Amino acid sequence: MQPIEEVSQDTMAFVVAPGGALRGRLRVPGDKSISHRAIILGALAEGITQITGFLEGEDTLATLQAFRDLGVSIEGPEGGRVKIHGVGLQGLRAPEEPLYLGNSGTSVRLLAGLFAGQSFDVILRGDESLSRRPMRRVCDPLARMGAFIETTAQGTPPLHIHGGQSLYGIEYAMPMASAQVKSSLLLAGLYASGRTCVVEPAPTRDHSERMLAGFGYPVEREGAKVCIQGGGTLHGTVVEIPADISSAAFFMVGAAIGKGSDVLLEHVGINPTRTGIIDILRRMGAEIEIKETGVVGGEPVAAIRVRASRLHGINIPEDLVPLAIDEFPALFIAAACAEGETVLAGAGELRVKESDRIQVMADGLQALGISAQPTADGIIIQGGELQGGEVHSHGDHRCAMAFAMASLVAKGPIIIRDCANVATSFPGFLELACGAGLAIRHGK
Repeated sequence: MQPIEEVSQDTMAFVVAPGGALRGRLRVPGDKSISHRAIILGALAEGITQITGFLEGEDTLATLQAFRDLGVSIEGPEGGRVKIHGVGLQGLRAPEEPLYLGNSGTSVRLLAGLFAGQSFDVILRGDESLSRRPMRRVCDPLARMGAFIETTAQGTPPLHIHGGQSLYGIEYAMPMASAQVKSSLLLAGLYASGRTCVVEPAPTRDHSERMLAGFGYPVEREGAKVCIQGGGTLHGTVVEIPADISSAAFFMVGAAIGKGSDVLLEHVGINPTRTGIIDILRRMGAEIEIKETGVVGGEPVAAIRVRASRLHGINIPEDLVPLAIDEFPALFIAAACAEGETVLAGAGELRVKESDRIQVMADGLQALGISAQPTADGIIIQGGELQGGEVHSHGDHRCAMAFAMASLVAKGPIIIRDCANVATSFPGFLELACGAGLAIRHGK
């Protein structure tokens, strides 16, 4: 299907015509979480690190620019290729100005741990959305390690991280499952005396642990506890980044709900700490086939084939929530198209993402004629017929792309407001979606 006629260059809105089907072999951009970590560890390594498949989105480019501002020589990105001339754990230089991290919560939380161990002060700031994100969950355990970090009175950015502090290893039991908090403490642990251990209440994505090991840094795993010893060395390496399952999720849901759809998503990372989207969709009745499996850079990858299916509502198991936390906006669209009721609980983390994703998605679904009742830590969605209408993404890239997929079964056009931040995680989304069969364009 060809995109409907362009009428405006206003990139703040998407207009999506109803109907259509998704078909073909698709390759979504590189994994955002792995791209961030590849830049960070490559900069801290001794020697050269070569990266392929790097996500050239606004969030990951903010991390890359931060390390350039810290004196690291980085070539690229060009076609997903980046070459980093690592400076070692002690080789970063004080930036001349505060580091601007845009909309990237991953950047500010991970870098808070890294900068806690430096000899110089750093100020981390971001855009209006990032400036509302909670940071005490990472600053408080870092303070227990000896860090000195100042936030606003509300515990939000900007963060002023004071250098010259002596860090010491701790064992920290996280009250809430968070890969960002875990990774931040492990990065601080590189500079701490003794052993730093993080105990997870539930499994979270383990890209940091896998990549530390890939850079030659020993990581110990004891059940729910992950530990590192400070004072080691990272060695430059080759990193191949798979396609991002969080970006693939939109096309997985679109193919599952769109009549006649059949897509094959290529070279997608299927790290077991990230496959909640697959498990939940299968429980809802989606026809999903995993094929062409392999391993790149310590990360499992596969092609994922999804065909149109008849979905039914489910009670989403709470143990799957951390394994699909970024994919719930897309899953809410699947729930809206399913027969019966879908109930999510234990997902309070969704309220402090780029937006309050529970409320933003509930408001949008209601505007499209679906019964969606938000709760304190989840949502109850009654499947039904999606109507056309206008929804607001509130600057949240994942909400915007999720509502775009809803058009495949909607009765009328959907206008999605405030979509500029789609570029933070999925540059080229509009073009790929059009090529796959979605009648989507920029609008006003």
